[in-house]
Amino acid sequence: MIHITIEDRNGDRQPLEIPEGISLSLMEVLKASDYPIQATCGGMALCATCHVAVLEGADSLPPVNDAEGDLLDTLPDADADSRLACQLRVDETMQGAIFRIRAE
Repeated sequence: MIHITIEDRNGDRQPLEIPEGISLSLMEVLKASDYPIQATCGGMALCATCHVAVLEGADSLPPVNDAEGDLLDTLPDADADSRLACQLRVDETMQGAIFRIRAE
């Protein structure tokens, strides 16, 4: 199992266990776990409604790709810890990571 922590917009943290080899994005896992992620574009890195902040574990994640970086550059509230959950594939690199939901 991959263990991560999700912090909601109220600052409440909940652990989340994800089976290894699930082959889903973080956005898909968050939606399936009933977190308030709109995912308007369906994971195409076009809308930023799956914007998250990586509070811990950012160094082990893959680098931001071009499409993700271009969209994050347009967000007024994006920081160095910002990522799009749709562009993060769930795998062992996420073990122990903490994500804060940023998108409204």
